[in-house]
Amino acid sequence: MPNSLVKSARVAIPLDLVTKGGLSDWVAGLDDTGRTWAKAAGFKAGKGEALLLPSAEGAPAAAALGVGGLDDFWAVGSGSTALPEGAYRIRTALDAEQATNAAIAWALGAYAFDRYSDKRGGRARLVWPKGCDQTRAEAVIEGVHFGRDLINTPASDMGPEELAAAAQALAKRHKAKFKATVGDNLLKDNFPTIHAVGRASVRAPRLIDMTWGKAGSPKVTLIGKGVCFDTGGLDLKPAAGMLNMKKDMGGAANVLAVAAMIMGAGLDVRLRVLIPAVENSVAGNAMRPLDVIRTRKGITVEVGNTDAEGRLGLCDGIALAMEEKPELVVDCATLTGAARVALGPSLPALFANDDALADDLLAAGLAVDDPVWRLPLHQPYRRMLDSDVADINNVSPGGFGGAITAALYLHAFAEDTAPWAHIDMMGWNTAAAPGRPKGGEAQSARAIFEMLRRRYG
Repeated sequence: MPNSLVKSARVAIPLDLVTKGGLSDWVAGLDDTGRTWAKAAGFKAGKGEALLLPSAEGAPAAAALGVGGLDDFWAVGSGSTALPEGAYRIRTALDAEQATNAAIAWALGAYAFDRYSDKRGGRARLVWPKGCDQTRAEAVIEGVHFGRDLINTPASDMGPEELAAAAQALAKRHKAKFKATVGDNLLKDNFPTIHAVGRASVRAPRLIDMTWGKAGSPKVTLIGKGVCFDTGGLDLKPAAGMLNMKKDMGGAANVLAVAAMIMGAGLDVRLRVLIPAVENSVAGNAMRPLDVIRTRKGITVEVGNTDAEGRLGLCDGIALAMEEKPELVVDCATLTGAARVALGPSLPALFANDDALADDLLAAGLAVDDPVWRLPLHQPYRRMLDSDVADINNVSPGGFGGAITAALYLHAFAEDTAPWAHIDMMGWNTAAAPGRPKGGEAQSARAIFEMLRRRYG
């Protein structure tokens, strides 16, 4: 159970969630001391604005938190940091969904990455809201916290081996099966592009393969880009571009976050998680520009740029996933800067070969305030990936439609074998917002889980 949420407290301060429209009625319902204090404090019920009300004796009697609305997912996301340390219980009437969202948002707002320096300090704690779906809330909180921790950990402590160990620990916790194909065994087992991307690092590349659930349940496969650090390879990134590349395994962190949610909530699916875990380094055996690699699917790929390595690892994972014809496949990747230019840092790009899957993901993302935005798999752009010597190039010339051509590259390996969605994400909060501290973020993880929960919950 997250320590920002408690089952009960000997003394819990009543907490009112107040909208600007309801401010006057709320003030009118206070006693004389409360009204005087609220007026003196200038409380306007702005989003995230907190107020502690004293009793006539001066002890904390109640608290208020300004919210945009009770249906706002992040309504109480700033509560754990805006309110003084102590235990609180929400006094405002909430329905079951509002109560569940409140618990999740509170705990996500209380997150702090303190592995190397304890900057957490005191935090306000919340008594689990009445009517809350605690099982679902705990699953989502565990997943997001886990994903954030993975992304925030520096590459010195989060290489391919450490990422595999984290996935294995998650598998053990939920009694899932775990397998890792490591180093030259990738070549023996026909994962040549994963090997090509990671072979230059002293930290051996590997394919993480985790399965959970009943054999007869619907097969759901999640694939995550696990580039634990990306130098760009021989097409070396500049210093500014390399600075935050510890987050280039954000796709892997994202699918592990979703897996934690699925297993924690006990969804009726046969889950498979595939993660090509590599470090894209520079060495004498690094893949070179214009090398040609024969992929698992048999498609030959000309390496137009060694800094477009994520899609090379993913293509072998997608090919493997499609071999068992699952009910649906979702891959997540911090894949292109082009998607960030188009949609900004907090709105992941969604591509899909199936309209129903895309529509369900869009609706789920809006429902839990974890939105994605669909971009087209515009087939006329496929010719931009043509190669003179191979079946396909891993990049297109120039900067036009970079997120689309990257998705089209992956689609060449997914085809229409099964409903497939590709999410191109940043995996990082560039600035703090209620419930979303600055740093690593499991973007779209809650949207994917909500889509699956609606289908299989």
